[in-house]
Amino acid sequence: MSAIETDAAARGGASRVDALDVLRGAIIVVMALDHVRDYVTNVPFDPVDMSQTFPALFFTRWFTHFCAPGFSFFAGTAAFLSLSRGKTPESLARFLASRGLFLIALEFFVLRFVWLFNLWPVGFIATLWSLGVAMLVLALLLKLRLPTGAIAVFGAVLVAGHNAFDFVDKLPLTGVTVAAWKILHAGGMIPFGTPPAGFPLPGLFNLEVGYPAIPWPGVMALGYGFGALLARPRAERRRLTFALGFALTTAFVILRLANAYGDPRAWAPQKTAVMTFAAFLNCEKYPPSLCFLLMTLGPLLITFALVDRPPGAAGRFLSAYGKVPMFFYVAHLPLIHVLAVAVAALQAGSLSGPLVHWAAFQSPAFIVPPPPGFGLSLPGVYALWIGVVLALYVPCVRYGDFKSRSRAVWTTYL
Repeated sequence: MSAIETDAAARGGASRVDALDVLRGAIIVVMALDHVRDYVTNVPFDPVDMSQTFPALFFTRWFTHFCAPGFSFFAGTAAFLSLSRGKTPESLARFLASRGLFLIALEFFVLRFVWLFNLWPVGFIATLWSLGVAMLVLALLLKLRLPTGAIAVFGAVLVAGHNAFDFVDKLPLTGVTVAAWKILHAGGMIPFGTPPAGFPLPGLFNLEVGYPAIPWPGVMALGYGFGALLARPRAERRRLTFALGFALTTAFVILRLANAYGDPRAWAPQKTAVMTFAAFLNCEKYPPSLCFLLMTLGPLLITFALVDRPPGAAGRFLSAYGKVPMFFYVAHLPLIHVLAVAVAALQAGSLSGPLVHWAAFQSPAFIVPPPPGFGLSLPGVYALWIGVVLALYVPCVRYGDFKSRSRAVWTTYL
């Protein structure tokens, strides 16, 4: 995504870290799987609902959990690395502030329509919003001239401590206070008021806060601190990165086993060993708990250490997406949504009817569950996902080549 690159990084400045492109390319490709599933699934329930899900569906969803933390964390890393390519802390702060505002505006005014293909007064704030807010906070920290270590400590405190305020969710908040707390920490639905007569979906006359503001700025701040480690020789940084990833993963296992702090959703044994393991991994993403972030950031850092070497064929393939993640993000959503409408039309044998209406104006599945008769099973979801990824390969390569040559300001935002 956009936030995991800076303008200097996108232009291939000195000291480029290939592993960063490879890993964020993998992240953006895996993210597309989740969005394809959202749009064309035939499953009418949440894939992490332990009372209904099954292993293949659960783990299809679970693997995509790595995307949002990776976006935020490596956004901070790329921001730090841009300092070695000519940016000053002051110019970086200005860039992050403008980029953050751009992402928030893009989420509200453009991608909301791309997601839903309608102008109903209903929407949600998700990935780009959280990245934009995190960029604004990092810009402020840089304007305050905080050293890298202090920024990393700020990130660690925010990530480790935000679950201590979960008790506020149970307080009798009212009015604006409820809306503010949902935007900042709790997430959830904020009703707009009484829907007008004839509004087709009264239950959706609201704003869904999928990604509350906290603790995403902490994740980005930690990524910024991690950027300092990448200045070390490759062998040393690989060793340190692996050790850090292993430590975070171990901390997750210990906290999760304790079932005492770090996640509001306790795990419990299930009917089978596989589903018990799934329950153990089923941490809260909305908002992201401490356990969720440890569970995802730890393996991401281990993977970074493993791929931190000259890329092979697979690495170069993923880098094509990782160099222009914002372009991929903006392009893949309308493509998937149009394909969902095509699937519905083929299944209905018509360009109208409830299947097409859902696919066009009420999808994805986390907005309204798919109607009976619509959608693809998991093999179909995976096949369509591969098609989407391959279809965007050449456009990403060509845009990446153009971006590396261009000095146009607008390319720093796409």
